[in-house]
Formats: sequence, C-alpha cells, structure tokens
Amino acid sequence: MTDNFDRLVEWFSSSKGAIVALSGGVDSAVVALAAKKALGDGAIAITADYKTLSEEELSTARKVAKEIGIQHTIIEYNELENPDFVKNDELRCYYCRTELGAHLAKQARKAGVSLVVDGTNIDDLSDYRPGIRALRENGVKSPMIELGISKAEIRDIARKFNLSIYDKPSNACLASRIPRGTDVTFEKLQKIESSEIIVKSIFAVRQVRVRDHGDVARVEVGKDELAKMFDADKLALLDLKLKELGFKFVAIDAAGYRTGNLVMIDERAG
Repeated sequence: MTDNFDRLVEWFSSSKGAIVALSGGVDSAVVALAAKKALGDGAIAITADYKTLSEEELSTARKVAKEIGIQHTIIEYNELENPDFVKNDELRCYYCRTELGAHLAKQARKAGVSLVVDGTNIDDLSDYRPGIRALRENGVKSPMIELGISKAEIRDIARKFNLSIYDKPSNACLASRIPRGTDVTFEKLQKIESSEIIVKSIFAVRQVRVRDHGDVARVEVGKDELAKMFDADKLALLDLKLKELGFKFVAIDAAGYRTGNLVMIDERAG
C-alpha cells in the first residue's frame, strides 16, 4: 500500500499549500497525512463543527490531527439556520456540502492557497451522494477518486502509518438518522447522539445508528455485532434509557446496519 500513499503524496507535489477537510474519519485522515508529508506547514486541516457533527467525531478529528502533526482549525457555523437543509429533502446533503464548500473556500483564501481537498474515495461513488456534486461545484477536489484509491486501500495505509482510526467504522452526520421529509431540529440531533452513546456504552458495540422515527427509535448495529444485542437485561436497560430521552418504543433492526438505510426505506415507501 506504500505505492498508493506515495502516489497520494506525489499528487500534492505541484501545490504550495492545501486545505484538507478533516471530518474525523479515516479517509480524510489519510489525505491529511499525505498533504502534511508533501507540503509540511503548507498543509492545513479544517474541521467544520456545523451542529450536526457528533462530539465523538469532533474529538476524533482533534486526536488524529495531533497524530499527524498537521495544523488544525475548527470552524463553527449552524446548518440549522439554513431552511433548505432543515426541510430534509433528497438534497439535504447537497445543501450541507454547498455550505461547507463555501466555508472551506473562505479558509483557503485566508491561508492564501488555492487547493481544497476532501477524503472522498472511489467506493463512495456507488452510493447516492449529492454532496459530492456540491463540493465539486465549490472547487473541492478528491485525490482518492482521481487516483482510484478504495476504502480498503485507505485503511491499509492508515494501519501502516499507525493512525489510531485505521479501523474506525464509517460514520455520517447525525441528520442522516432522520427520515426524509421530517424537519431536522437541534432537539432531535441531541436525542440521537445521546441514544447512540447509550447503545455503545451498554452493548460495547462500535458501529451504531439510532434512526429517529418519531415515537420509535430504530437501533442498528454492525452485522458482526448483532449477537451482542441478545441480552435481555441489557435490552431492558436500553429500553428504559431511550424512553427517558423521549422515545415511546425501541426497536432493534434485525438486518443490522446498512449504509443509506433511510434512503432505501424512503424509496420503498414511494
């Protein structure tokens, strides 16, 4: 996998500096690592705290930036002030990434650099991702896509360079847990984040989504972790804790976590 990393480092060689959108996931971490190696202090990682990012992801971004030794800036703005985002239609991610792209471009101008990159990889192209289009429209480039590097290859690079998040499960913004057409609110996001922390703490699982279906909390965990959920006492505790947060019913999804699950459900409903 060193060949892929060397190609990634080389990709940056013609630039004097770069802004890297660092989300807290392994993909953007590897891009940041390569940018730092190629550009030194000319590489700057930017993490956007836009109120739909979990505290866990924000903390991970801080941690991995320190591991890499890259200059790291956290910018803050509130996506919930954007009515197009809040209405939560099929273009929610487009509105989100349009706003993110604008903020990244602003940071690039401040730093005096023209290159802005993210961690999107070729595997991401298989899903419905309007956010990718929005970033392209705002001038954000994806070296992993240009070089044809996959998620598995990215994890191998992260493992080789001892990044702590090399095997970190994929994540998405908290708004992705709310079905399309249902407004995104701060209260719902807080409830979802608290619920996922509870699931992880009770069952010691790593891949978790708590989908907010109004009165119902639908809990998804990684398929390889489903067996951990078969504990009556722990399920009773989960039921109690999530009802304390405001849910009336708690359901465990027997199929386990699937990426884009709410999108698939919406399509079937239509």
